[in-house]
Amino acid sequence: MSVTGTGEELGAQAARARALALLRIRSRATAVALLPAAVAVVLFAAGARGFVDGGGWAAVSWAVTACAVLALLIAAAVAVAVVRARPAVSPTVPLSEKAAPDLYRLVRDLAERLGVPAPSAIALTPDCDSWLEDRTHPAADRAAREAARRDPGGPGAGPGRRRVQAAPVLVIGSPFLWWMRVAELRAVLAPVVAGTGPAAHPDIAAARRFVRGLDGVVADAAVPAQGPVRKVLRLPHAFIGRIARLLLRSCHTHAAEMERGVAAAASTRAQSVDYGLRIVAQEQVGLAYAGWDRLLTRVALPAWRMGRWPSRLDAGVVSALTELSRRDRLADGFTSRLGERPACDLLEEPGAADEAASLLAARLFHGGPAEPGPGWAPVDWQQYPEEVVDRKWRTEAARLHRVLDDMGVPPAASAGTSDAAGAAVPTLARVVEHLSAANDSGEELAAGISAAVARDESRDQEQARSRADDGAHAEGQNAQPPSGGATTSGGANGSGNAQGSGNTGGAPGSHSSHGSGGSGGDVLDFWGPDPLPLFPLQPPRTGTELLADHVAAMVCCAAVDTAGAAPGLDWLDGPTLLVDGERRSDLGTPVLSLVEDGDAGPLRSWLASVGVRTDKPVRLV
Repeated sequence: MSVTGTGEELGAQAARARALALLRIRSRATAVALLPAAVAVVLFAAGARGFVDGGGWAAVSWAVTACAVLALLIAAAVAVAVVRARPAVSPTVPLSEKAAPDLYRLVRDLAERLGVPAPSAIALTPDCDSWLEDRTHPAADRAAREAARRDPGGPGAGPGRRRVQAAPVLVIGSPFLWWMRVAELRAVLAPVVAGTGPAAHPDIAAARRFVRGLDGVVADAAVPAQGPVRKVLRLPHAFIGRIARLLLRSCHTHAAEMERGVAAAASTRAQSVDYGLRIVAQEQVGLAYAGWDRLLTRVALPAWRMGRWPSRLDAGVVSALTELSRRDRLADGFTSRLGERPACDLLEEPGAADEAASLLAARLFHGGPAEPGPGWAPVDWQQYPEEVVDRKWRTEAARLHRVLDDMGVPPAASAGTSDAAGAAVPTLARVVEHLSAANDSGEELAAGISAAVARDESRDQEQARSRADDGAHAEGQNAQPPSGGATTSGGANGSGNAQGSGNTGGAPGSHSSHGSGGSGGDVLDFWGPDPLPLFPLQPPRTGTELLADHVAAMVCCAAVDTAGAAPGLDWLDGPTLLVDGERRSDLGTPVLSLVEDGDAGPLRSWLASVGVRTDKPVRLV
């Protein structure tokens, strides 16, 4: 046997051994539940045969019987909960075969070359990762068995077939489709698709169903109840959840080792397909991740905070990485790849898929509503500088002057005292004079800005929650019963990927048992009651950081209004100021000197070099 075959067989054997260990845990739990009933049967049989006698023995027999009935009821409740549980599905954008026939053909050809079943479907995720995800559950299995009974010659039918097991769904990171070439994508997906082989093994499939069922029960028990009555009614769920959590802890090590064995077997099998190209493609994986991270944190996040979401994030990745290749010597040569066919050409409508993935990214990383609406509108890259950058600056400048008004800060000596309404004129000179005064004005202003930002964000979240509730109510009137799903994990790296779940949920904050409205299919409410982000991009900002951002925004507004500057977009650094068509990235240091040290000298020199008039009023939103 070859070394490749040996490595694959060893990984498969390790995975099957761990799967049997998981099934033994299930069997032991069943045996523990049946033990009191077995003892009760022995006691009653002994009494009936006359081996024991006396009233005390009868009392013991009935006490053990009561314990047996209670244990059986608890075991039945846990078993029903595990069978009916709907583990959380990963948030993805479904991609039908009609929408991507070439991509489905590529994946099927890849599966045929690997000698494994093809994935049942393909979905996109707004992240630089790819994995297999099993979205079957007992309800779907029952429907499949019923279909097989009606059509004996259909898929899954045949002698010895105990359960109709659908192939897992292939989830592909959407940035890969836009940045990678077709051959690179095929090489990266090879170890992922190879994981469908172990997924079809009966023992591994049964072990995964058991772990996913426990996973769903634990997630369901973690959902908080609203109101005293519901809290009382959820006590049995909490008790069942504690039992499921105990079983899940005992399964954790075996489940993790099983998935490692599956990944090792899949990776070894995939070495026969585009192995040399995969090494080169892994460089593109790392580069795409770096560009995607910069695009989300520097470009998308400012727009999301304003209620706008860029509708072409994946196309923006190409621009960001192309810009990176011009700046970074390590990325030289990557732009030559752009002459080859991009993987997004495998889609019939790349723009529609990009827009759907961009909206999902906004929900995942920021917590926006599920659909566009008032206060949550898409924005194209061409309109980004005017509709996002300029508006962001003026919104922050307006907040800064509101805080100064609340603090009673007087207008600048070089500007007018007040406007027609009696309010202080919003000038940059007012901000500079206040922060350069010899007192603790900066700390007080930073605290005021932090409080104002917290109030505004709380208000925005309340509005988003209200829009989400309205949308859920409208969907609920026409909702169809969801068919559920299951969580898995993996990654698009050279070590191979396979499905599996040893965690308590498919994503942080996900809830598995709430059906959401829709048109059926594998749809679950993985958001929970509030449209909050599952993966926050940045930690909370300090008061000094917020104040520096607001002062820089005020400077940019003054430069636009008085020095002929313009808002711009840098693909790697986000909002930027353009002076005479050139990007000015040297504003941060002078602003920090003013905010942290009260030294206005560097900023005044910078303003003089640009030609900014600090005494002129600034237009606010």
